[in-house]
Amino acid sequence: MSLQELVDAQCRAGRVPGAVALVASGDEVEVACAGARAIDGEPMSRDTLFRIASITKPIVAAATMVLVERGNLTLDESVERLLPELADPVVLRAVDGPVDDVVPAARAITVRDLLTFQAGHGFPPDFTAPVVALLIGELLQGPPQPQKVPPPDEWMARLGRIPLLHQPGEGWTYNAGSDVLGVLLARAEGKALGDVLADTILDPLGMSDTAFAASDLDRFASYYRRDTSGSGFELVDPPDGQWASAPPFPSGAGGLVSTVDDWCAFGRMLLAGGEHDGRRVLTAESVEQMMTSHAEAEPGNPFLQGQGWGFGGSVDLDRSAPWTVPGRYGWIGGTGTAGYVTPSLGRVSVWLSQVELAGSDDFSAVGEFLTWVAGR
Repeated sequence: MSLQELVDAQCRAGRVPGAVALVASGDEVEVACAGARAIDGEPMSRDTLFRIASITKPIVAAATMVLVERGNLTLDESVERLLPELADPVVLRAVDGPVDDVVPAARAITVRDLLTFQAGHGFPPDFTAPVVALLIGELLQGPPQPQKVPPPDEWMARLGRIPLLHQPGEGWTYNAGSDVLGVLLARAEGKALGDVLADTILDPLGMSDTAFAASDLDRFASYYRRDTSGSGFELVDPPDGQWASAPPFPSGAGGLVSTVDDWCAFGRMLLAGGEHDGRRVLTAESVEQMMTSHAEAEPGNPFLQGQGWGFGGSVDLDRSAPWTVPGRYGWIGGTGTAGYVTPSLGRVSVWLSQVELAGSDDFSAVGEFLTWVAGR
C-alpha cells in the first residue's frame, strides 16, 4: 500500500474528513493529501494549515535548548528566578487525596524538570483525582481553546495555588510542564513566546507557516470532534475561530498552527544533529539530550506505554505497539496529529488531520499511519 492509498482509505472509511501525511528519508520525500479542509469544503493540499496540538511540545523543548546554549538558562537552575509563583511549591500527600492535604516540596523545581515532565504539574493516570478538576477548570488544561485561557501572569498565579502531584523529580505527569516552560522562555527573553520561538527555531528553519495563529485563513482546516452517533463529525473550530488571531496565552503545550513541510523541517534538523542548510541551530549534544529518555511513567499510565520521555517528546523503548520503533522520538497531538523522527532510519514522519482524539476510534487513522510507517 502506498502512502496515498493509506490516506485515501482513512478518508473513505469516514475516520477523518481529510488529512495530509509526509514521510521523508534522506532526499526522498513522499507526501499524500486526501479529503477536504472542511466537510464539503476545499480539498486538502500540501500547504494546508492545521492546529498541531501537542507536537508543539518538541519545538518548545528545542527553543529551550537554544537558550541553554546561549547561556540564558541552565538545565538545573531553579525556575524561581523567572517564575516566582513557584518559589515555594507544596505537594499533595496523596494524588487522589484532598487538594489541601499537602507537604512542602523537598527541593526546587528546575528547568530540566519542566522539560522531562517531572516537575509535579500535569495530569496523573487517574483523571478522577480531585486535583484534575483544578487543572481543567483553573488552567484549562485539556483540549486546546486558546482564546479562553488567561494571560501568562494570571495563569501562573493560578498555577502557584495548585499543589504538585508529586515531589519534583520523583514522578511523571503529562502536559502542563510545556505550558509552564513556555512562560519561562517568554520571561527569560522579555518577549512573547511566539517571538522567542521565531528567533530560536522557526526563522532559522524557514518554518514560515508555524505560529500561534493561522497565517492564511484560506488554507486553514476546520477542526472537528466525532458526534454522539459516532459516525459523523461536529464542528469545534472554524478557520475564523480561536486560532484566527493571537491568543492571550500562547500554549507551549499545544498552541501552534503548522504544515507538514514546516514540521518536517524541524524533524530534519533533529536528524542532522542540529544543523539546517549548513547552519547550526542546536549542538548535537543538545539534540541527543532531547531524544534520550530521561523519565518513565508508572505502569498503566495512559500517556506512555513502551515509551520514555525525553525533552518535550516521547522516546520509544520497545515494540510494545505496532507503531513503535525503538529510539524514535516525537509525539501525538490531540487534534489528530503526529510528528516523529526515527534516527536509526533517518526518517521523519508527519500526519496532520483535524479530528479530536477523544477515544480509540479517533486514534485509528493516526495509528494506521504510524503502523504503516513502522512497517516500511
